[in-house]
Formats: sequence, structure tokens, C-alpha cells
Amino acid sequence: MSLKGSVIMPKETILHEVEEKEERVVLVAVDADNSDDDTEKCLDELEELAKTAGAITVGRVVQKRERIHPGFYVGTGKLEEIKTMINAFDATGIICDDELSPAQIRNMEEALQTKIMDRTMVILDIFAARATSREGKIQVELAQLKYRLSRLTGIGASMSRLGGGIGTRGPGEKKLETDRRYIKERIAELKSDLEEIRTHRSLLRSRREQKGMPVVSLVGYTNAGKSTILNSLTDAGVLEEDKLFATLDTTTRNVTLPGGSNIYLTDTVGFIQKLSHHLVEAFKATLEELKFADILLHVIDSSDQNREKHMEVVYSTLKDLGCSEKPVITVFNKMDKEVEFPLPEDRICTDKISICAKDSESLEKLLLKIEEVLKSFRKSMKVLIPYSEGHLLAVVHGKCEIISEEHTADGTLIEAYMNDEAMGRLEKYKVE
Repeated sequence: MSLKGSVIMPKETILHEVEEKEERVVLVAVDADNSDDDTEKCLDELEELAKTAGAITVGRVVQKRERIHPGFYVGTGKLEEIKTMINAFDATGIICDDELSPAQIRNMEEALQTKIMDRTMVILDIFAARATSREGKIQVELAQLKYRLSRLTGIGASMSRLGGGIGTRGPGEKKLETDRRYIKERIAELKSDLEEIRTHRSLLRSRREQKGMPVVSLVGYTNAGKSTILNSLTDAGVLEEDKLFATLDTTTRNVTLPGGSNIYLTDTVGFIQKLSHHLVEAFKATLEELKFADILLHVIDSSDQNREKHMEVVYSTLKDLGCSEKPVITVFNKMDKEVEFPLPEDRICTDKISICAKDSESLEKLLLKIEEVLKSFRKSMKVLIPYSEGHLLAVVHGKCEIISEEHTADGTLIEAYMNDEAMGRLEKYKVE
């Protein structure tokens, strides 16, 4: 019988669903300071990071040592305890609370025969999953490649792409998917792309400065509520989740203050303790926006038991970024939750306020506070701006609080509260 022109269909089509294996991890930390409480808090945060990355924590191990073991992170005796726990809880890997060296990763893999990860690897994995914009993806890939470049020697199974799970998202590899030369070439490409983005940001800033509007930047520990504040004030539509690093991309929106003047409100990536220098370096293109802010809004989760430590981390990071001299308004957020009083002292800030980001009355008080602090940096000056210099009116209306305005035969006569920059630009038009 001829089969020409006929189609043979299988009697039954079988589809196999490939399920990603659930990662079950054991958290490991070394307490070198004999501070049990701080170590447990760090592990609580590491567990939250693991959960955000899609893993379940099945156990914890803490070892008190004078210093971290250079070869195995923990002592060799503690490795046996960890191995027993891995087998007992059917764990698929361990996450160490500190950044590991290539030798530590290799030695631990050989001893434990399981996947070894560190805090930085987990954060990078979360960033890779959360990056949505071109800029965010470039910055994450750059941080990942720099991290891998420093670990090419002696890299082990933990960086293999075949197993899936934490540490496998983000840029593709070639066989680790790449050798040292490929990574260096790719890093050079990404740095070039970031330089273009930095130039573009500089142009946007120049346009904003021409309008003369003050810039207020939201900063704070991850999951403190910065994006919620931005959305509540501007309907920006930024992702809000009760998770660490819900958003990575910088968003800027226009906000009108109660007195009628306008500001730019900017949201930035959240900070976290033990943040790898690779990440800080990669995100400088984004974080340098803070250097050009007139005021920083330091948002704190008032209900978090570690709020004081979080404040220290934020101020330390701002210092590293060269922003420690900026005026700061401390915003104690989430006051609708269970909050322990008294609230922490903040001797660095210019002013402070307590709010709930989803309460309109609280937000109105926040805007009044911003307006009050901006006004404190300003002095009253009267200027007569000729009609031929009408572009300067944008500076006055955007960056100054107008007391009176009158149109005369010679130009616009304005009295307003101005900061030093505006006064310098308008000095030649000053009238007594």
C-alpha cells in the first residue's frame, strides 16, 4: 500500500511537564563578633532574600569563631554538622551570609557535595529577575560579570548553568559559558552602554535644571515603602510588593507642593547591609542621581525591629556615594503597623516626620514638611525680569516660592523665596 500523499498521526500525543525543582537551602553564618542577636537578624534577612529568590529555608547553622575560616568559611568540624543537616532535610544547597572566595566555594563543594551560594549571589539573582528596563538589565549583567570574573579561578559546580535555580538567571554563559577574555570584552561593552545612559541622564538633568525645579530623592533600606510613597503622591504605577528589591529602576515624577511650587520626586533602588561593591559600582549610573538632589527623603520602616541598623546602613552607603552632606528629611513610614516607641534618634537629619504612605492626610503633612525645609534654604528677593528674558520665569515659578507677582511696563516684578542658585542667576535683575 502506498503512503504517498497521506499523513500518519500518532495515536496519542504525550506531553511531559518539566517542573523546576524546588530549592531547599540551609543558611550558614559565622559570628566573629560574639553578637548572637545581630547574627540572627542577618540570617532573618538572608532567609527573606532566599524566599524572594524562590528558595525555602530548611535549616540554619551559626558558628562562633574569631575569624572566618580562609579555606572553608566555617571550621572543618562544623562542615560535618552542615552535611548531616543537608541530608536530614533533603537540602539542595547552602547559602552563606558573607561573600565567599573562589577557594572557599570550591572547598565547600568538594566537602559537602552540594550547591554553594553566598549573599551576593542571591542578591544578584533577585536583581536579574527584577530588572525590567534596559538600564537595569545592563547594570545587573555588569555586576554579575564582574562577580564571575573575580571567581573564574577554581570556580565549581555552584556556577554551572545546568542545575537551574539561584545564580542561574541573568546573562547567558558559554560553558560557564565564557572565558576571561569574553567576560572582559562584554564588561567593556556594558560600560560603554552605561556611559551612553549616563550622558542621556545628564541631558535630562540639564533640562530639569533649566526649569529650575528642586529635586527630592527617596532613599532608604529595601522594602521601607519608597515606591508606595511615590505611587501615592504621583500615580507613577511603580511596582509595590512586600518583598526585598521590588523595584530597581529609577523613576522621576512631577509633584505640586501645597504652596503651588513644583518639585521632581525621584525613587531609587533600595539599600541593604553587606551590599557587594560590584553592585554599588554597577548602579552608580542610577545612584549618582542622589548627588544632584536638593533634599533626600530617608524612608524608614518604623515597624521593623532592625530599623536602627537599617538607618546606619543607609547613612553609610550615602557616605560612600558622596552624598553625606545633603539635607535629609527622615520619614518614619508604616506608622499604621505595630511600632515600638520611642522612635530612633536621628542626629544627622535636617528634620523628621512620621507617616503612613497610604494615608492622604499623612502625605499632605509630608509635602508641607518638604516645602518647609526647602523654604528654610531660601531668602526673599525681589526681581524685575524683562519680557525678553521670559525663560527665567520658569526658574522662578519652578524653584522659588512666589510671594507676589506683578506685570509692569518694563517686565514682570516678582518677590519670592529663592535658594542660592536661583539668587545667583537672577542677581542682575534684583531691585530694592
